[in-house]
This record gives sequence, C-alpha cells and structure tokens, in this order.
Amino acid sequence: MVFFPSFHDGLSRIISTIKGRNSQKDTGKEAAEALAKDARKNELMLSSSGNVKSSKSDNFASVCSKRGQKGINQDSSVVWEGFGSQDDMIFCGIFDGHGPWGHFVSKKVRESVPSLLLCNWQENLALTSLGMDFEMDLDRNLHQFDIWKQSYLKTYAAIDQELKQNRKIDSFFSGTTAVTIIKQGENLVIANVGDSRAVLATTSIDGSLVPLQLTIDFKPNLPEEAERITQSKGRVFCLHDEPGVYRVWMPNGKTPGLSLSRAFGDHCVKDFGLVSEPDVTRRNISSRDQFVILATDGVWDVISNQEAVQVVSLTPDREESAKRLVECAGRAWRCKKKGIAMDDISAICLFFHPSPSQQIDPQLISSQADMMNAL
Repeated sequence: MVFFPSFHDGLSRIISTIKGRNSQKDTGKEAAEALAKDARKNELMLSSSGNVKSSKSDNFASVCSKRGQKGINQDSSVVWEGFGSQDDMIFCGIFDGHGPWGHFVSKKVRESVPSLLLCNWQENLALTSLGMDFEMDLDRNLHQFDIWKQSYLKTYAAIDQELKQNRKIDSFFSGTTAVTIIKQGENLVIANVGDSRAVLATTSIDGSLVPLQLTIDFKPNLPEEAERITQSKGRVFCLHDEPGVYRVWMPNGKTPGLSLSRAFGDHCVKDFGLVSEPDVTRRNISSRDQFVILATDGVWDVISNQEAVQVVSLTPDREESAKRLVECAGRAWRCKKKGIAMDDISAICLFFHPSPSQQIDPQLISSQADMMNAL
C-alpha cells in the first residue's frame, strides 16, 4: 500500500495553522516552505559546503563548492535530509548559473525547487488513489515515479515562468542548469536540465567499482535537441575559434551563444527551442550501488566519470570526499586547460550505506593515488 503518513501529518499540522488566510494553493505552498524552514532550523538542510548525516537512515552527504577564475561563484547546491518530513527521503541538487545574473538565477532556483516540488507532490498525491493495493512492487514503484515526474514537470514550468516575470532578477540573458535527485527508500528519482551531471558508483560482477552516468548532458548538437531548436527557428553552430563547441543562437545568429539546449532562464531563446523541461528518470538502488555524485561541468570538463568515482572511493574520510573531488578538478584545470580561466567547481557525494562494502585492491589504491596526485 502506498502511504506517506509522516509527510501528511507534517503538512496537515502546518496547514491547520495557516488555513483561512490564503487560497488552498497558497496554503500548500506556505506549508511546504514552512517544512523547509524547519529543516534549516534543525540543520537538516545544507546550502553550502559541509556534510549532512542522517540519524534515521544510512544517508550521508558531502558537499563542496569552489569559486573559479571568472568572478563570483555562480554555482549553488542544496541537500535536504528528511525531505518532506520523510525519514527515508533525501533531496540533493546542484545548479550552475551562467550569464550576468547567473548567480542570482541559480540561487533562486535552488531556493524554489525543493518546497514547490513538495507542494506539487502533495497535490498529486491527493489526486491519486493512494489507498489502493498494488499486486507487485513494480506497479507501486512506477506509480510513485509517475507522481514524482508529473510534480517535476509542473514545478520546473512554474519556476521558469516566475523567473520570466521576476522584476528583481534579469534572466533574459542569464540562466542555470539543475540536476537533482530524490532518494526515497531504495528508489532514486533523477531530474536534469542542462549539462550538470549525476554519476552512480556501482560494484560490477568482478568486484570493481564502475561509474554509471544517470543523466544526459543536454548540448545543442544532440540530434533531438538540435531538431527542436531548428524547428523553432533557432540556430545551432560552432564559432570558428571554438571547433566542436556547439551553441544555441537566435535567428540572427548573433546572440546569445548558449552551450546548452535546456536551462532555467535564458528567456531570449525560449521562443527558439531552448526549454526548461527536465528529463526525469528512475533507478532502484541495489546493494551494489555505493554512492552518487552530482557535479557541475567544472568537474566533468576535466575529470572523467571513472576518475571521479575513483577519487571519491579512495578518499579515506567520507566527510572530505566532495572536497577531494573539487580539489582534484582544480588541479586538472591547471594541467589540462592552461591559459583558460577555471570554471566554478561544485560537487555533492551522497553515500547510500553506512560503510563501504567495496574492498579495493592495494595495487589499485597505489596506482589511483598516483593518478590523483597527477591531476
């Protein structure tokens, strides 16, 4: 039976205190925001570098962000343990802003997504028959996933529209990526807009730790993305001095030159094929799955999925895992992209189990330690 008592109890308690002051829609939104406020007060929500350890589940998150060489850090992140008053649920998100107002856009999206997503999730739960029995776990899991997917689609559309109408933040030539996950028990829901990335570390049959990329890097030259853009009269091409770097342009071919096909904001090209619609997927976590890495392209531009998994797995103290990955990416930027200003670098490492089940061969530790020192 699908049932979420703690979430409903928490929401009902908060709603009862604000009911009558606002419309039903505003009441639900206020209730979700109140849950977020309580989470921050109880140190269950983290919006900066640090760690989040759950006392009621095996979840452990390490977070780190480092400003690049282009000015203010436009990356932002959030981890919310006990998401929606659920002991077995955690929300994680990484947002990479760009453009003159990118840091404002990424922070606004970071602040808006968790609470509005909860509000829409609660509404979708109320509209479905949650008291029904499912014959198989698969049916129940697919039902839960569909609720999350519809909630994500509604949430992202609403936030992007709010950005467009926001008079305090100019998102016409500025925007942000967003890669988020919700871990609910052994179910993982992933939503992605842009080219920030989620990578899962899982144990293969031979016992080695291998990466599994959970998201697509939404670049303009992907066939389906390019087709949507060109059908909307937008243009996709590379500049002569940037071979292989495809960008989205307005019909005049002069602006904005965005290297993403999906993003919040960037409303100058929203009529020409750029969308904020998230790609929402799911995965059932098994005992083989060890941790997931969420990171901005400041990491992925210089470090492979395999290298990232190795760096995190070989960090003795989990509390330092995200910091170690960010430091390795910083060294890789200096070695691999000499003369190019380093991008902002941010990462979240979410561990699923209380202690590593992966035993690593000593020779592998030695060779990979050499690799990390070389980065």
